[in-house]
Amino acid sequence: MEVTAYCDCKKCTSWERNWRLQPVFSTGSNKGKVKKIGQTASGAMARKGTIAASSKFPFGTRMYVPGYGWGTVQDRGGAIKGNRLDLFFETHKAALQWGRQQIPVRIYEN
Repeated sequence: MEVTAYCDCKKCTSWERNWRLQPVFSTGSNKGKVKKIGQTASGAMARKGTIAASSKFPFGTRMYVPGYGWGTVQDRGGAIKGNRLDLFFETHKAALQWGRQQIPVRIYEN
């Protein structure tokens, strides 16, 4: 599976700032609406173990990613299609260090 990394910075996510300097969604049906930084598509706050995946994997699906550990699908992403995952990291530096990897991932269905 192709596994990439992200954090909650502007470089890794699709948010901008409005005239009040509040973070807002830049695309999709929520475009222009205020975004709570770090909140995932499932409504949970992103933290170590948060995985973004396509809708092929329902929210709550548990996965084991070698080199990262256990995680739960809690987020979606515009560029995530099919067998591709994004792993949440606390810092941009850590996300860059992970980079893009092709690795086997164990999936545990709900």
